[in-house]
Order: sequence, then C-alpha cells, then structure tokens
Amino acid sequence: MARELAIGITEKGVCHTKGEDEFDLDSKFRMVKESGVYDYIDKTPDADRVDDYIACSQKYDLPIRAGGWFYTLGRDEDLLAQNLEIGAQLGSTVHNTQIMMTHADGHLVTNDEVADTYMRAYEVGEKAGCTPTFEVHVNMWSEHFGRVSKVAKLVEARGVPYRMTLDHSHVIFKIDNPEEQEVLGMRKDVESGAVILDPRRDGNVCDEWIDAGYVRHCHARAAIPNNPKNIWGRHENGAVGRGIQYPFFQPQPGEYVADWVEAELEPWKLVVRRLMAHHAATPDSALGQISTEFIPGPDYGMGHKYSIFEHSAACARWLKETWAETIATS
Repeated sequence: MARELAIGITEKGVCHTKGEDEFDLDSKFRMVKESGVYDYIDKTPDADRVDDYIACSQKYDLPIRAGGWFYTLGRDEDLLAQNLEIGAQLGSTVHNTQIMMTHADGHLVTNDEVADTYMRAYEVGEKAGCTPTFEVHVNMWSEHFGRVSKVAKLVEARGVPYRMTLDHSHVIFKIDNPEEQEVLGMRKDVESGAVILDPRRDGNVCDEWIDAGYVRHCHARAAIPNNPKNIWGRHENGAVGRGIQYPFFQPQPGEYVADWVEAELEPWKLVVRRLMAHHAATPDSALGQISTEFIPGPDYGMGHKYSIFEHSAACARWLKETWAETIATS
C-alpha cells in the first residue's frame, strides 16, 4: 500500500492580498518553511533564475519537487522541452503541463495533436528525469473534460502511461453552472449524461481519472458548485473573474465577494478523499504529491481581502490530516 504523500505549495500562493510579487524569493521560501506544514515548493522559474531557486532551496532545506508552465502548440514546443530539463535540474519529479486550447495558427488543438505533444514531452521527460503531467484546466484543451480520457487512450495505445495533473476546482465550479459548461460545447454532454461533473454521482469524471490511475500530480484549490464569479478581479479586457477559488475557512466580513458556507466545500473535499483512498490502496499508485494552489489571478483571488497564504496553509493542514486519517482507516 502506498504510504507516502508529499504536500507542497505553488509559489504564486505565497502572498497575502497584494499578488505574487508581494514578497521577494528568499522571503517566500522562509514563509513556506516557517509554516511547518509544507514539504516542498512548486515552481519552474525562468532559466536565468534557476541558480537563485536552487540557493533558496538549499538554504531552507525545502525541495522544489514540482513545477509547471503553459504552452501554445506551434510556438512553445522548445520551451516545454527546456522547462522539463530545468525541472530535472531543480530536482522536480513532475512538470505540470498546460496546453492552451488554441494552436498558434488559431485552430482548436485536436486530440491527436495533444497526444503527439504528450509523446514528445514524455520522451524528453524520461531522459531528463522529470515527468510531464497534462493538467485539467480552464482555457486549455482539457476544458471539455470528456477529451481527457480520449487523449489518455491515444497515448496508452502507443505503449506509454498517461499522467495528468488533477485540479478538480475546474470541474467543481462548473457544476450547476450552464454558462461555464458552454465552453468547448460541453453543456450538451453534461445534459445528456455523457460527461458527469458531480463527484457525488456514479461515473463522474474525477472518479474516472482517479480509477484509471492517470493522476500523477494534484493541485488543491478549493471551489464550490457554481462558484461565485470574482467581481473584484478584472482581466485586461475588463471581464470579471470566472470564479474558481473559494476561501478554505470562514473569512472576515468584507474579505470575500459572497457569503461563505462550509458545507458547500464537501464536493471538492470528496474528490480529495477519493484520490487519497485510491493512493493508499494502490501499491503502484502514480500519485506523488499534492500542491495547494490558492492564487491571486483574476479568475481566482484577485481583489479579495483574505490572506491567500493563510488559506493555503489551512488547506495543507487539512490535506495532511485527511491523509493521516486515510492511512489509519485503510
């Protein structure tokens, strides 16, 4: 039975209310170390900052176990290969790989193109020692969740394992949210039952991915069904944030855009419990770590008055407690 599960934090989450540049690099590593709850930091820096990150990692005895970036096909293939090499240099076991839904020439990327990209990245990662994990994420090819298993099967048919990053906040916030389900035409599949979002229903997509053994990495950012839009966050085009982040504990009055109801977090927590149960019960489980990813972007925590870092740490404590409970009862 798998008995190890590291808990880390994405670097963007090391801030309170002022965004990811609120603290310098040394301060971020110090804060994460002094929290006493994290095992590693999750980051792929630019090539010219690698030495700075290695120095901080060594100073605070805090590994950089994971990292990630986003890529546009037809433009960023060399960057993906470079970042897998950087990840290996930092000691990262995985590189969270976000493939944008639109190709550089403007067309919607196809399942075959994603599978081809996976195969190339897998080959580079195998040689370097850093596994690419393709993420479930908005604005990416995978925003229609029915595509994930299709791509996975294309990859497996070529004789290699499919490895993904599960960020189920992107699934949870679309529950009971017809507007968000319209992206990539997924709504018709949700309404027909071809794609089941709610983890409380049999045959849901998160269970499908977990049971198939695809999940190598996980991002933990709390969200609730039909998550309130982030009206305090704005994109450059003026659009309000989509709303894919929910405080982990009761915020103070005026810190969040809506009333906070703890029970609404249960669908999100259910997926974590199922992922951990699968990991504990599966000797060859692919899962290696979970990174909290409460972040300050427009679709997430921008403009909110609660501390992103404090909510990240609270989530990490819950993750460790839940993992301990899972082991004790498995």
